[in-house]
Amino acid sequence: MGLLSLGTPLDWHESRKHNEHVRENGIEQLINIFKQHGERQNDHFYWGDEVEYMLVDIDSSNKTAKLAIDRDSILDDLNDPSKPEIAMKAINNNVSFHPEYGRYMIEATPLKPYDGESLSDYVYVEENMVKRREVSQSELPKHIIPLTLTTYPRMGCGNFTSPTAKPIGPASQSLFLPDEIINRHVRFPTLTANIRKRRGHKVAINLPIYPDTNTKLIDDSIPKRDLFPSDEEPWLGASQPGHVYMDSMGFGMGSSCLQITVQPSDIHEARYLYDTLAPLTPILMAVSAAAPIFKGFLVNQDVRWNVISGAVDDRTFLERDIKPYRGLDFFGGLDVPDEVKVHFDKLGGGPGVNGDHITNEFGDTTITTLDGKPVQKIPKSRYESIDSYLSDEGYRSDPYFKKSYNDIYSPINKKVYDKLISTKLFDAPLAHHFAHLFIRDPLVIFSERVNQNNNLDNDHFENLQSTNWQTLRFKPPALYSDIDDLTKTPGWRVEFRPLEIQLTDFENAAYSVFITLVSKAILKFSPDFYMPISKVDSNMKTAHGVDASTDAKFWFRNPSQWRLNNEDFKGYDLTWFDRFVNDGNDLFDDNVVYLNGYVEVNNGIENGIVEHEDCQNVKLTAQELIDGSDTFPGLIKMIVKLIATDLLPANWQNSSHHCKSRQFARDLELIRNYLKLISGRASGKIPTVARFLRNFVLKHPDYKQDSKVSERINYDLVQASVAITNLDFKHHQPLLEEYFGEEIASYLQTRTN
Repeated sequence: MGLLSLGTPLDWHESRKHNEHVRENGIEQLINIFKQHGERQNDHFYWGDEVEYMLVDIDSSNKTAKLAIDRDSILDDLNDPSKPEIAMKAINNNVSFHPEYGRYMIEATPLKPYDGESLSDYVYVEENMVKRREVSQSELPKHIIPLTLTTYPRMGCGNFTSPTAKPIGPASQSLFLPDEIINRHVRFPTLTANIRKRRGHKVAINLPIYPDTNTKLIDDSIPKRDLFPSDEEPWLGASQPGHVYMDSMGFGMGSSCLQITVQPSDIHEARYLYDTLAPLTPILMAVSAAAPIFKGFLVNQDVRWNVISGAVDDRTFLERDIKPYRGLDFFGGLDVPDEVKVHFDKLGGGPGVNGDHITNEFGDTTITTLDGKPVQKIPKSRYESIDSYLSDEGYRSDPYFKKSYNDIYSPINKKVYDKLISTKLFDAPLAHHFAHLFIRDPLVIFSERVNQNNNLDNDHFENLQSTNWQTLRFKPPALYSDIDDLTKTPGWRVEFRPLEIQLTDFENAAYSVFITLVSKAILKFSPDFYMPISKVDSNMKTAHGVDASTDAKFWFRNPSQWRLNNEDFKGYDLTWFDRFVNDGNDLFDDNVVYLNGYVEVNNGIENGIVEHEDCQNVKLTAQELIDGSDTFPGLIKMIVKLIATDLLPANWQNSSHHCKSRQFARDLELIRNYLKLISGRASGKIPTVARFLRNFVLKHPDYKQDSKVSERINYDLVQASVAITNLDFKHHQPLLEEYFGEEIASYLQTRTN
């Protein structure tokens, strides 16, 4: 979730006095990080994942399922050295538990990172995830289940918590969510309140309602209330017709996701990997889609990303360049001179009313806050897709990156940019990246941490770094003193953030392994996936659509320009696993087993690149990108060749002999099924979690074709999720076959017998 300091958090009106202090010292800390770590090399390829769970209280007698908000002490117990009989359960199973935004949420990671050079560690991931669930369940009553739901279907609907809590809290002022759902650590309610106070009004999230036969395209769940002045906002324009309206950070940050972090060998590899993963983020988000229900409504999209984006959007009306609600001003909680506010009140219009207060190339207006920071127009929330590439110029002698690829308006903190450039440690793309992050204000400042040692601490930097939640996060190391060997500390890392959580440990392991192997394959084969950032943004919108994983096409760099030779990847599809493990019709004339891909003549194709299109960017389906075609390798072929050439034990790499180890054959079969799951989700042979959940509601006998998910439907949906989570083939085989498809269901059933 980010930086969890101990101390006294400052209210927005007090903390904003320290905003520039945090920015200035945060940049000094960043510069010191680059001085200490900029030249480090040859870090090992380690990686890890983060899985977020919801604690659901299931009452079988009353047929209800609710979020348990009184069991968060489990986190204290599992991390309390004074309770070794509990805490050692986690340690002995290589598991670490962490808090998340929701009081009903827990996050779990491996205690030690995985070794990305070891095939056995990729196989171990699922086992570790199973242990996380088992350890957490062992400290909970049997009726409270840790489920990996991306969103809780009836979040914000009446009595949805256990125990009951009313939505009357001052932190969120939500009409739907009680403050009791928020983590008890002071950072979280302060973060919630400060986003609202900086913005000057509550967050407003509107999702299109899924249209059905009896659907009333209106959110009739919005109550009339006058507890807080903000209660009036939905009637002033915050709620849009035909949309589900949500008004609190909890609707976004209270959802769950799957995140993967990898550590390349140095900063240059990390920058190239960051850039090359960026075009993949919307497509793999669509393939992991798992969120078709919000606030008791089926919605006309499949993922949660724009909900979280709206849930932490602290931009004022002026920063968003829209007309304020009646009675509110452009500047929200920004500290600007009174005469400026009076001037804007007189203008009273919508976008563009700032008159002579035009923005410059850096996004600054002629208005400054009282601490001297320019007020800026900001196109995106602080939780969004990335805004610029980092450049591969330090990684490749013939760089793929071109400045023209950073083609969207991305305002920067000019003062920060100039300072970074002046150090000679940062080139222009890297300085732009951090200067863009530093257009934001810190959201939570602890009074005890206002003054820090910039040579040892990096809290001020992380305050802004960790509250810019983008599809990818470029993660610098921390500052260390008296460390002889920095390679023993975490290095330059890239975090992949857009994936939706899946219901089972098998699926979450599959997506984690897939993303990591894609990352390693990128670093091995060095493809050119660069395309304009504007097209990545366009793909993010496309990826939200219903069944986007199968029905949509996404912009991507023309495969003919990936700088990969298609002939080098022939034979490295999913059939490679069969050829490696099983005897069969795979012998050449000289009795050598065909295991390592086809060896074919180039057929006169220059550089082995198939030029089938002239344009630089084309539209591909998710299946085409993942599976490839006859003319270009997809991600799976890159992964399989990586496994065959880099991850097999040394005595089997480039071997002409079958694998004779039964255990190793089982390990490869597991990885093959991981890849088949991702491929099946992209092709439609296996439904996404979102499609499965939507179908479950649409087919439920209590569903009234009105796009609403009743309490009973919710209960049955949760019970089905429990059966799927537990891979309960004994009692729910048809359900599991529908969810996984017959082939993978058969594999999982055989494996559990």
